[in-house]
This record gives sequence, C-alpha cells and structure tokens, in this order.
Amino acid sequence: MGTLQIDILGTTFTINAKEDSDYLNQLLIYYKQILKQIDLYAETQEPIQTAILAGIMLCDELYKEKLNLLKLKKQISTEQLEKFEKTTLQMIQKIDKVL
Repeated sequence: MGTLQIDILGTTFTINAKEDSDYLNQLLIYYKQILKQIDLYAETQEPIQTAILAGIMLCDELYKEKLNLLKLKKQISTEQLEKFEKTTLQMIQKIDKVL
C-alpha cells in the first residue's frame, strides 16, 4: 500500500492506494507532464478546466490503446484461424494421397 502527496493546480492532499508509492509517484509525474502540455497549447486559466482537459486527454490515450489491443486480438485470431485452415487442408491432402 502506498501513499502519495499531491500538490497540483492549487490543491494539496494525500491519497492512499493499493499500489506502491513509487508507482503512484510515476503516475503523478505523468499527469504533471499532461498538465504542462495543456499549458502550452490551451488558453485556459481555470484549474478545473485544466484538470478536465487532462482527464479527456488521458481518456483519449486509454481509449486508443484499448482499440489497438482489440485490433491486435482480432489480428491474432485471424492469423491463428488461417494457420488452422492451412494445417487442415494439408492434412486432408495427405489423407487423400493415402486413400
């Protein structure tokens, strides 16, 4: 169980989570990188708007990764099916030769 002290966008608080503190710190560092990107490109002055934009960016990233994973799973399934079909055809050909 880990603890993380958060001081972002004018708000300070501490959280406890199942993950270890090092992992939580890495998440916080990543989140701060997202906030810096927003500061560079968005013209928002309100912390709540910045936090919402960061959440949307992270959801976008997660959703794209999920879509990529689904595509990969489908690709693997298609490749496996093609392999099974090829193997089956080869077995049928061998049986035909023997008969």
